[in-house]
Amino acid sequence: MQTEMRPEAGHNHIFLGADHERSERRTWWVIWLCGAMMVTEIVGGWLFGSIALVADGLHMSTHAGAMLLAALAYRYARRHADDPRFSFGTGKLGDLAGFTSAIILAMIALLIGFEAVSRFLSPVPIHFAEAIPIACLGLVVNVVSAVLLSGGHDHGHSHGHGHTHHDHDDARIIATSFGEVRLEVFEEGMPPRFRLYTAPGLDIPADAAMVETVRPDGARQSFGFVAQDGYLESADEIPEPHEFRADVILFDQSYNVAFEEHEHAGGSAGRDNNMRAAVVHVAADAAVSVLVIGGLLLARAFGWLWMDPVVGIVGAVVIASWAMGLIRDTGSILLDMTPDKGMEQKLRDVIERDGDELADLHLWRLGPGHLGAILSVTTSSNRTALHYRERLGRFKSLSHLTIEVHESQRRNG
Repeated sequence: MQTEMRPEAGHNHIFLGADHERSERRTWWVIWLCGAMMVTEIVGGWLFGSIALVADGLHMSTHAGAMLLAALAYRYARRHADDPRFSFGTGKLGDLAGFTSAIILAMIALLIGFEAVSRFLSPVPIHFAEAIPIACLGLVVNVVSAVLLSGGHDHGHSHGHGHTHHDHDDARIIATSFGEVRLEVFEEGMPPRFRLYTAPGLDIPADAAMVETVRPDGARQSFGFVAQDGYLESADEIPEPHEFRADVILFDQSYNVAFEEHEHAGGSAGRDNNMRAAVVHVAADAAVSVLVIGGLLLARAFGWLWMDPVVGIVGAVVIASWAMGLIRDTGSILLDMTPDKGMEQKLRDVIERDGDELADLHLWRLGPGHLGAILSVTTSSNRTALHYRERLGRFKSLSHLTIEVHESQRRNG
């Protein structure tokens, strides 16, 4: 049996999301905003005798507390990222904070629901002149907080690691009889095309270059080039996926290079659940604020005092639903459930495509966009663990990889 671990992962257990520090800064901004709003409402309510204002200030403290939990998780994970006591780094600390925040959200939903049912059974007078402006002010604070937290990015994915779209394929350096050239697939802000760069002083006319791709299923496609400023670019786009052998023809000389599609973890495997929990907390309160404002306006206009508790019950159901989704996702990560079934199947396909058998596979999440894997391969050939590591090099989200290779009984016999 041979066992091999990816060297760069064996000495580096930092599995934080690509936007970790930026997310931490944004969370602190929201804490200061909620803290300032909380103090203003409590002091203002005390000075002007408004118990509703004091109550909303105390409610705002729950926002500040949730954000503080997220910020401390970011800080601790960053400061202890290379602490050897954490065998697989601190990447899961954000999931633990998200799980905790989700539990708090679920408790808040229960409290809101209990209070709403109580008021439905025993209606209380509503001070519309105070309640409506406070609800509007809370909505504004929640919207500003959501904007600060989102930062213009989709937090369903961790940029650079967790996104479902692939990065650029690596450039290929080709040593020719007349000097080195570089062929790459370029797609930044444009449809993917080949770009061919030459060494200074080497000029290759566009009509002297051609690339023919040969895909795994045998399909072929030829690409001619047009001259651009400092490089040659293929006239046609490159279809997905970008996995093929490229026959590069320069001045009637042929060179072969291979391109492989870079696979990244998708869906929940790349999501920053610490930031997601913070956003869900703010979004839940914003949704409730909208419902409350609508309920209060209807209650004041038509005397429907029952609208206020009904809106509370609806808000409690919405918050509970979001909380349960967050508990389910973060809990599965904390229990090391397989985070990406699609990635699991692709790993199996890559290992078994030449007749080898993937006898055992463990795939789990180490942090946003980082996966760990332990593979046990049975083979009748003399392939080593290094062979399979190189074959799996396209899976960039595999940040910690351990491979065991066993000889099959057929070979031993």
